[in-house]
Amino acid sequence: MITPNRPPGSTGPAPSRRNLLRAMAALPVSALAVSTLPGLSDSAAAAAPPGGSATRYTIVPFLNSDDGTVNVYQSDDATDFRLVKASAYTPPANRIRDASVFKHTDGYYYLTYTTHTWQDTSTTIGFARSSDRSNWTFLYDYPVPVTNLSRAWAPEWFVDSDGSVNILVSCSTANDEWIFTPYRLRATNSALTGWSSPVALSGIGPNHIDTFVVRTGSTYHAFTKNETSKYIEYATAGALTGPYTISRTGNWAGWGGTREGAALIQLDNGAWRIFFDGYGDGSYYYSDSYDGFTTWSAPRALPAVSGTARHFTVLKETVSGGVSLPTGVTRSLRSGNYTTRYWQDQSALLNLPVVTAGSTAAEKQASTFTVVAGLADGNGYSFRNAAGNYLRHWDFRGRFDANDGSSTFAGDATFIARTGSSSGSVRLESYNYPGRYLRHYNYQLRVDPSDGTDLFRQDSSFVATTAWA
Repeated sequence: MITPNRPPGSTGPAPSRRNLLRAMAALPVSALAVSTLPGLSDSAAAAAPPGGSATRYTIVPFLNSDDGTVNVYQSDDATDFRLVKASAYTPPANRIRDASVFKHTDGYYYLTYTTHTWQDTSTTIGFARSSDRSNWTFLYDYPVPVTNLSRAWAPEWFVDSDGSVNILVSCSTANDEWIFTPYRLRATNSALTGWSSPVALSGIGPNHIDTFVVRTGSTYHAFTKNETSKYIEYATAGALTGPYTISRTGNWAGWGGTREGAALIQLDNGAWRIFFDGYGDGSYYYSDSYDGFTTWSAPRALPAVSGTARHFTVLKETVSGGVSLPTGVTRSLRSGNYTTRYWQDQSALLNLPVVTAGSTAAEKQASTFTVVAGLADGNGYSFRNAAGNYLRHWDFRGRFDANDGSSTFAGDATFIARTGSSSGSVRLESYNYPGRYLRHYNYQLRVDPSDGTDLFRQDSSFVATTAWA
């Protein structure tokens, strides 16, 4: 529990859905027609992991202090990354930068990476393989066959819908060693030992680096750094190699300049998250979109690894295990780190008072809740009090309200179960504000962004116990 006289933090919470709606009421109709406001789209698909399984995100970054090795981190929410193994892979020679990771159909994890530091000529990309993400074996360095090549940087895996395995790599020639063009290499065998001739991505053109592509339906979406402006730009195409049309330039997403190394994954609630290296200020950031890449949340520094990790991609998997809660039953929820304190409905607000065998019958009833399948996603959870009202967040405060049947209410009242800080405990992540967790602060329950600390994990961990009433 954070001490009562400690301020909640120097950075205030993002505007809630209600505040956005209030802001919309003050806007002219023409402003509302320009684009969808962040967080207001219903396009996100329910995708929480089913019971008995969990989402796992893996990153393998090189370090701000050392480009000769990489660490492995994992997370169950794409926000709170924890170290799996330090110095998990060190190549037998040269360096390892910009490592990209994916899991192949043979069950192995593969890395591809830049093999030299930025000052040196670098005409190869490296490959390594692992069965467990922690112990890696060097495979080979591959000379990228671009005529008069000076540098081959930031190779990124891309597996297309037909199962083909591709690498997108930024290359420059000796004619101008700092002008990069994105190329595609396609694997010619399942062992990933042979590669097609490089094909330039048409439409993106020279002076773009760190190109990362995702596909939705029949459209390829490219995020690429313009080396002149230092902004991440956005382009689309009907084929992986283009032709691409760059439609967003400058500070179009509000991420700022001196940003590079974009990487995207889709979160459990259907939103897209971009990660990028804020090399200009030494931080690593993430930002979310709920409307098909049109608008993005304000960038936030990634807890725990910001300032340490450099250019990485993110591997998302569904793995066995995870944490689950029984549904259709009543339970009381005890604090994981204050073991005499329980959730309690107090005048429609969720607080964390002490509850004991000597507490009144009314107090025990107010500390008892029915766990049901999530209103917005049946693989998540919602909590109902004795009056039939549901726990939801409102301006990021936990409270109980009647279900009004709206998709907004369903999202506000749905939580995704994540593994808690101690055995038997659970953390409850907001369904529609990923990265925010129910946590106690001054013995009140809020939905706050994770800061990556052990204290936050403890404050956001709860144990479902036998109901008090």
